[in-house]
This record gives sequence, structure tokens and C-alpha cells, in this order.
Amino acid sequence: MDEQNLRELCRKYVDLTEEEIEQVLTMAKLLPSIADIEEADVFIDCLMQSGDSLVVAEAKPTKVPSSYKGSVVGMIATKENEPAVARTFRLGVGTRQMKATTQEKGITIQTVEPIKVQDRVIGVLIIEKQTSDEIQPREKLHISMSGYKEIAAAVTKIMPDNNWLAECIDEALLLVDKKGIISLRNHVAKEMYEELGYVKDLLHQPYANVRLTAESVDTYDHDYSYEEVLVGSRIISVKTVPIESGHYSKAVLMRDITRQKEQEKELVLRKTAIREMHHRVKNSLQTIISLLNLQMRKSDNDEVREVLMETMNRIFSIANTHELLSSEVADYVSLREVLENLKNNITLAFSGNRKIAITVSGEDFKVDSDVATSVSVVVNELIQNAVKYAFPDREEGQISIHVHQGELYSELTVEDNGVGYDASDQSSENFGMSIVRSFVRDKLRGDIRISSDSSGTRTWFSWLNQIMKPIDKCS
Repeated sequence: MDEQNLRELCRKYVDLTEEEIEQVLTMAKLLPSIADIEEADVFIDCLMQSGDSLVVAEAKPTKVPSSYKGSVVGMIATKENEPAVARTFRLGVGTRQMKATTQEKGITIQTVEPIKVQDRVIGVLIIEKQTSDEIQPREKLHISMSGYKEIAAAVTKIMPDNNWLAECIDEALLLVDKKGIISLRNHVAKEMYEELGYVKDLLHQPYANVRLTAESVDTYDHDYSYEEVLVGSRIISVKTVPIESGHYSKAVLMRDITRQKEQEKELVLRKTAIREMHHRVKNSLQTIISLLNLQMRKSDNDEVREVLMETMNRIFSIANTHELLSSEVADYVSLREVLENLKNNITLAFSGNRKIAITVSGEDFKVDSDVATSVSVVVNELIQNAVKYAFPDREEGQISIHVHQGELYSELTVEDNGVGYDASDQSSENFGMSIVRSFVRDKLRGDIRISSDSSGTRTWFSWLNQIMKPIDKCS
């Protein structure tokens, strides 16, 4: 057991005191013994702010097989997948013999007991055993999804003495002998050809009479080939694989991919519709910005102009995200690009003759539209506050934005070198900071911390990673 890892997980993601963390650690040291006595997988979960639980310790039995292939320490157990854990945290009482879905998508039976310090539940002890429901018939093989060499190796095992193996394949299979005659076909192939309109059984027919591909595609037996063929309204994938052993010359594997192709078309249309939606939302928001800008220019009241400018920037932070999403293939956008665009807009709108330097650093990754919009709104408010209040009577200032991609939560820090303020007095916070706290708590399901003194202000906030998608290369 990694004691340091347990402490770090609890300190970072769980609201426990140091004394409570040591209590969890003491219990964790007993897990190996409990796992062998119960002949079960044993875990300790602690409650996160989101309402889900975090696996902080585990032990696998040594006398019986574990239900898990790998470690799940540091992973999230959702309320939906593990209702027994959620019930015990909510009610503070044990829960016995309830089904759960593991992080590896398996099914187990859980018994859960609360771990308490006085009357406070600081964690739960989970004992998991395999359920008979987990024992299901093996899925049929899909060998056409393998490489050509793997297919050839698999098919060579289907010889006259092992014809039953052909029926284990959930795809149409034809084996053609060296004379070009179909000497074996499985039941899936028979049904497929019947559905395509063939009235005679394929078995013992010349393959040339029933082939779905053009003859030029696989004339030469030593060539591998693949083709997608339109037969009536159906699309059939045909993979031809030469066989160099036995009395067969080649295998032909066929799959009906009509539904797959329809889904691909639907996906393309859906992505196009989503991009168009983001484009229209962006245009509508820009229209609102233009109207507010027109109103601002007509106003002689400095206070009104300032409020309108702040509102325009809030709307722009949302419009900016939709603009980026309208150019993406998927509903994800680079967080770095969102922040850079936001930085440029605020610099243009607020700095004027002042030299306020805003920098963006850290890791880049793609987030979905909800996270991108929420992070953009939060950062917009924090930078606007810094530009307005952090540098009174100063022509120069520095604001830095730093992003860190964590395992469970990602984090963003906005820091300035301004005059600071009393961050402990939330009652005096402006409307912008109310927006910040609300978005971090309700939209991002994260946490926020603010520290400030005469050397500047540092605001840190986090958000849950499960709505995050990494990109291959950071810009």
C-alpha cells in the first residue's frame, strides 16, 4: 500500500482533517487481511464534493481470483454505478448485498460499512465479490476485424475435423478449396445469402458464381483484398484472405455494415448541425454585443458605460467559445485557444494606455463546450477584476494564467502582482466574484481558493476531469 499516495488523494480531493486521514490509513493497513478472510476484493472510498466517491485504498484476495485486472486507486465511483456506497455515505449505516458496476464495467456484489470518527462518516469499507450474473456465454468471434495474417492463422484451425469452429464466428465465412469450390460455409453466411436473394445453398458451388466482389479484386489467391459492396440497399464488407495450408485456397469473410454506414452518415450530419448551431449562437451573441456597444456609445454616464462594457465582455467570453466550437469537427475545443482569445479581447478592451501584461501558460487539452464556456466566464471575471482594482495609480501590471491537467480534477490559477485586498471578507465582494463562485460550484463541480496580500492576489479553481478530452499535441 502506498501510504503517501493515500494521504495526497485525501488532501487534494476529499474534505478530511489530518487526524481523519490517519484513521483512514490505519484501516487501509488491514485491507489485505480482510481480503483474504472474506476471499473478496476490498476497498476504502472517501466522499468527494461532487457527491461521488474516490477509491483511496484497495486489496485483492490471494486465494481466489480478483474481479479486477488493474488497480482502481484514484478512480471515481459514481453514485449510479455503486448505489450501496452512496447509500452508506448518505445514511451512515451499512448496506449489504447490492449490485455494483465496477470501473472496469464488470458486475459485483457489494457489502459496505461506514468508517466513522465519532458520528462523522469519513469513508466506507467495501467488500466486493463476483456475482454469478457475471458469468455469461462467450461473445462470438469477430475475426474480420483482425489483421490479414491473424485471420489466416485463425482460419487454418477450421479444418474438416473442426468445422464447429466456423459456427463460433459471428460473421459470414466461406472457405474456398484449390479448385474454386466452396467447401465450407457457416450458418451466418447461409442466412446472409438467403437474405440477399440467393435461393440455393452455397455449399459445393463454384465461388465464382456467388462472389459479391468484382473478379479483379481477388483474382490472385496470393493477394489480400478488402472491398465494400453495395448489394441492393445493403452494404457488405468483403475481406479475402489467402490460405497456404490444407486443401483450402482462401477464406472470404463478410459483414453487413449497412447500419454502421448509416450511423456514420448520421454522425456527420449531427456534427454539421452542431457546428451550425454554435455558429448561429455566436452570431446572435455578437449581435447583442453590437447593440450594447451602440448603447454604450450613446451614454454620457461613466458608470453605465462601465457596466455595459463588463456585460459585453461577459457575453464575448461565451461567444468566443461558440466561435471556436463552430470550426471544430467535434464538440470539444482547445482550452489554451479559449484563454488566448479571451486574453486578447480583455487586453484590447480594458488596458488603454496602461501596460497590463497578461500571460497564459501550462498544459493544453480539449474540453467540451460546457466546461469551455464556464471556464471562460470565470477567467473573464477574474481578469476584469484584476485590471480594474489590482493596479490603482499604476500604469503597469502583470496578470498570469496557469493551467494544470490533473488526474481527477484540472486546475487553473489567475495571479496578479497588484495591491491585494481582504479576501476573507466575502460580504464585500462584487457581482463578478459572485458569478465566479457560482460557476465554479454549480457548473464546474469544483472548488475555489483565494489568497491575497500586499504583493498581489492569487485565485485557484478546479473542475472535474470526466468532462475533459486530451489532445494529441499541445500548442
